[in-house]
Amino acid sequence: MDNQRLLVWATFGFLLYLNYQAWLQDYRLTPESQGIAIVEETSQGVDELGPPELPSERESPRETDISSPTLDEFSSVREVRGAKTIYVTTDVLDLEINTKGGTLERAQLLGYPVAKDQPNVLVELLSSAPSELGLIQTGLNSAGSAPKANHTAEYDAQITRFELGNFDRVVVPMTWTDGLGITVEKTLTFTRGSYRIDIDHRVINQSDSDWRGAEYAQIIRRLRQQERSMFDVDSYSFDGPLVYDGQKSEKFDEDDLASDSPKFRAINGWLASIEHHFLSAIVPPKDIEYVYDLSLRRDSTLASFIRTPSIVVRPGEDYLFETTVFVGPKLQLQLEEITEKLKLTVDYGWLTILSQPLFWLLSLAYSILKNWGAAIIAVTILIKIVFYKLTEASGRSMAKMREIQPRMKSLQDRYKDDRQALSQAMMELYKREKVNPAAGCLPILIQMPFFLAFYWVLLESVEMRQAPFALWITDLSSRDPFFILPIIMGAAMLFQQKLNPTPGDPIQARVMQIMPIMFTGFFAFFPSGLVLYWVTNTLLSIAQQWYINKVVHEEALAKKGRK
Repeated sequence: MDNQRLLVWATFGFLLYLNYQAWLQDYRLTPESQGIAIVEETSQGVDELGPPELPSERESPRETDISSPTLDEFSSVREVRGAKTIYVTTDVLDLEINTKGGTLERAQLLGYPVAKDQPNVLVELLSSAPSELGLIQTGLNSAGSAPKANHTAEYDAQITRFELGNFDRVVVPMTWTDGLGITVEKTLTFTRGSYRIDIDHRVINQSDSDWRGAEYAQIIRRLRQQERSMFDVDSYSFDGPLVYDGQKSEKFDEDDLASDSPKFRAINGWLASIEHHFLSAIVPPKDIEYVYDLSLRRDSTLASFIRTPSIVVRPGEDYLFETTVFVGPKLQLQLEEITEKLKLTVDYGWLTILSQPLFWLLSLAYSILKNWGAAIIAVTILIKIVFYKLTEASGRSMAKMREIQPRMKSLQDRYKDDRQALSQAMMELYKREKVNPAAGCLPILIQMPFFLAFYWVLLESVEMRQAPFALWITDLSSRDPFFILPIIMGAAMLFQQKLNPTPGDPIQARVMQIMPIMFTGFFAFFPSGLVLYWVTNTLLSIAQQWYINKVVHEEALAKKGRK
């Protein structure tokens, strides 16, 4: 096997893989082929799932008693804007809550500017503006014709401005009554340093009849068309709804939803709306089976909806509905605190098994070094040390090939008209000198999985978004603004080739000479953190190969001296 030829094929295979990943973003599989369970609504619907345990025996109402709000009701921006606003400021969030339904209608992330050079323009995950529509609505839907404490109900709020200040949490209370003895106390709780929002509905029945109803929660979002650009790695990230059904997570794009409206039931599931490094998510309580429903309107407005089993609250009793909402960056520690599987919103693809421990290792290094660039260098060195013995054998084989190149050239000149005799003579030389020409492929085969894992970690981990390294590298998740690192990488690859044996085939030799230039061009638009990894790895490989070449050369001289 010719190791140089395999190296070329490995390189082009890697480039094809990157193009394949981009293609997947544009042409995703349909929900049916992805395997998510689609169930049809039965006549009993949600009541079939059974109510949660209550203080006393409950009666499940008929489905016709508690109908689901329509998508038009959910998406009514005009209604949301018609009420007064509650302003909440924590150390990480700046929010607006509409008293009509207690809707979360604006959320800015205080520590996350849209661009590094525009620190005052913050990422806004929720908005009531039609062009950037994003809302989280929660409410109760009850049986009968009496008023309902749903997302259109007008709640009463005594205080309309809350600031965290020196406190550890902020509780925003609102109340609603139907005037017939049913009171709903709705509270939203915000915690210091957290993007988690706990939303509770307490139903207090002071009437003389049963209250029958269910809680629902909804993310309303306008889907946006993404323009792909090789100059912007963000353009290849998924933007849209993600649903976890208790077994697996599934993404849906606009084409999927235009052909079908996924509907299913799940225990310990959740739903989310993703914008690359950020998400809005609704996580219901554990161990209760919820109905999940995704619906797309003609104006590209998506409603991601969940609903509890319906329950009955007897006169003189009360019941508490609890739901958790997350609005913020994909910080994996915070996501795991809510539920372990919520970190699936950080999608490392098929290399998760490698990317996840790699991210953990980088996080550990960052906790010590306090610089993500330094952490990348440290982890690269550690990986090199771990695989040193494995790559040393490959390096020795390449060094021996370098030593026997004069004899190889002599054989090529002797058998230049007889390729079969040349091949046989070369194999005998390899065997006599204990050289494996395929061993040179081992380093690249080891590097590629880690390279791809680094790629996905840098692309998906919000912890490295806009993270500075040093000097001109102010954002490890974006390309080098001056292309200095890619040029250094290309120069290092050229120098590395000088330490390796020259291919006997002139065409292969020319390809190997061109490869550093090709890599420099491709890497110019990769995240600078990824280029930093490759530069570090290349420099370490140069140092390793130089040392091995020196040792093998001295061994060859000693062997000649003994003869």
